[in-house]
Amino acid sequence: MRALRILLIVTVMFGGLFVLADRLAVGFAEDKAAGRLQAAENLAVAPDVSIKGFPFLTQVVSGTLDDVEVGISGYEAATGTEGRTIRIDDLTASMKGVAFSGNFSSATAATATGTASITYAELLKTAKSAPTQVAPGVTANVVGLADGGNGKIKVAVEATVLGAKLPSPVFVLSTVSAQGDTVRVKADAMPKFGGAQIAETRVRTITDFEQRIDGLPGGIKLDKVQAGRAGVEITVKGSGVRLAG
Repeated sequence: MRALRILLIVTVMFGGLFVLADRLAVGFAEDKAAGRLQAAENLAVAPDVSIKGFPFLTQVVSGTLDDVEVGISGYEAATGTEGRTIRIDDLTASMKGVAFSGNFSSATAATATGTASITYAELLKTAKSAPTQVAPGVTANVVGLADGGNGKIKVAVEATVLGAKLPSPVFVLSTVSAQGDTVRVKADAMPKFGGAQIAETRVRTITDFEQRIDGLPGGIKLDKVQAGRAGVEITVKGSGVRLAG
């Protein structure tokens, strides 16, 4: 009985030491991976990296991590226009089947899915905010974006007719969609500016706009977008996604 008790105590001690070693190792690996990703993507702040699954050490031996979650609070994505970027907020991605090399100098996920958001204030920079002539004596420009409910964006358009600014903006509900690497906003119906008759094609030069988003971390791509309370909510996905190297 005494020998059995001693064996149980030793087993528990070694089990505890293994768990401790495993957790220390995963913490080191997460910090290392975060540093590599920060350098690879030129991030101002190190991302959050969380390696899931237990034990971690057996995953190290296999050379592949089952599930790695990455969180980036703010990412300046390329827009296809030189010198211009768009801020992507709260980018969170789940990376599956992450194969890595020694000391995490390179790591590639078999698949990745995630979410992010773009504030309406950030997306507004894409819209034509300078007053633009849409008909003789009529100029208009987008002055605000907001949640329109039911997955729509409410676009506020300010107009001046024959030199007189309309007392309040005209609002139009618009649909947001993702087509390839581009977010597109398209008005569902045409606004009217003080009764002036304006060709739809001219109005759409103001109400409709698009924003290309490429160069997302690791080569992930836009999948879906929808209007939310504070901005456009994005779903991303990818395969062969590089975390580092």
